[in-house]
Amino acid sequence: MIRYSCAILALVISVSLYCQDGSHIPERQWSGYRGYFASGSIDNVNLPDRWDIENSVNVLWKIRVPGLALSGPVIWGDRIFITTAISNSDTYGLKTGIYGDGEPVSDQSQHDWKVYCIDKQSGEIIWEKRAYSGVPKVRRHPKSTHANCTPVTDGKHVVAFFASEGLYCYDIDGNLLWSKELGKLDAGAFNADWAEWEFGSSPIIYRNAVIVQCDVRGASFIASYNVDTGEEIWKKARDEYPTWSTPNIYIEEGKEYVVVNGYKHRGAYDLLTGEEIWRMSGGGDVPIPTPVVGDGMIYFNSAHGRSSPIMAVKTSAKGDITLKEEETSNESVVWSIPRGGSYIHTLLLYDGLLYNIKWNGQFSCFDPATGEEIYREKLGKADSFIASPVAADGKIYIISDLGMVYSIRAGRTFEVIEENSLGEICMVVPAITENIICFRTQEHLIAISKVQEGQVFPGIH
Repeated sequence: MIRYSCAILALVISVSLYCQDGSHIPERQWSGYRGYFASGSIDNVNLPDRWDIENSVNVLWKIRVPGLALSGPVIWGDRIFITTAISNSDTYGLKTGIYGDGEPVSDQSQHDWKVYCIDKQSGEIIWEKRAYSGVPKVRRHPKSTHANCTPVTDGKHVVAFFASEGLYCYDIDGNLLWSKELGKLDAGAFNADWAEWEFGSSPIIYRNAVIVQCDVRGASFIASYNVDTGEEIWKKARDEYPTWSTPNIYIEEGKEYVVVNGYKHRGAYDLLTGEEIWRMSGGGDVPIPTPVVGDGMIYFNSAHGRSSPIMAVKTSAKGDITLKEEETSNESVVWSIPRGGSYIHTLLLYDGLLYNIKWNGQFSCFDPATGEEIYREKLGKADSFIASPVAADGKIYIISDLGMVYSIRAGRTFEVIEENSLGEICMVVPAITENIICFRTQEHLIAISKVQEGQVFPGIH
């Protein structure tokens, strides 16, 4: 009890200092999954409209990354951080397409889980660290890997989450500060023991806390750890099916909360204490999308099983706000669309509109205040889509699994501006920073930027 009280006090002190000096997660840093508060957007970055990977047109650098991962790149200052899981035997790769086969990849080989720090301008590796070596404790889905969780940084710490293989915190120069074993985290199908799919919820850092959402087969939980020491601040059990959703943060009347997607337990917790603030059930039964926050509302997406809703919940919600049968709104749920959500993708709230993409390339635009569908269009032909959309400078970027990047003009009228190929499989959300959009494909990390004709960079190989 004394240790728990001390941990709470330490976090309260850190929050107080944080408020006094005015610092917070810098809006210009792509510090974790989908960047600033998972918003997926950043403006005034001056990206090229067109590029050609094969002929190195507007390619700042391209480097090969060993292993296999669906973890996205994150950026702080001039450094990019990525993770991977490396095996000489697991050469199956990533299976593209729309299919219902959930048979896990049959591989029991030795893997090395690694963290890389890469120079943003040159593509050169600054440091690499091996966090863990061994046989994966959970098998992976054909569309999954053993390194699905995007790392997170606050400019001082870099946190990599390798699920059953542990949680690791490094300083910005690659020195290991602490690590934690969180047990076997199997986020496979809740209704089929044979369907092991690995794990996919990314960690977040806010104030002085690392927060992880671990909805798994067995004892699900959400927990907060001190980013400097790894000491547990709070941990709350969750009665929940396995999910792959990353948590987010919202602020209401000066107080800060952790918000999570879920099927049996969607809701929010007090950042400092872990006290439950509100909850609701219902929706797709394997939620993957991260909650998105803006304009006093939290937007949820899910689609698996019989239900596929999109929901808008007030940040002022309290208590059990579960919708009754046939209800689409109540005092806390501003609106909901019973069918139309996405199984995989996090929504994009950008420039006053709400966007959604589905597995089959169906792209929709909604009014975020009312849920009214403004348009619905189809991208691609027989391709599938896994990566969530991002936006910059009035353009929305949507990537197909086969590596076609569609640039769509933001607004109430659908318009495809450009189609640019990455030349290989891509299922990962890109990272955006000044003058650069960084894509992670199955085998490479590629930095796209406006490059003067004739410039050659040593990182292209």
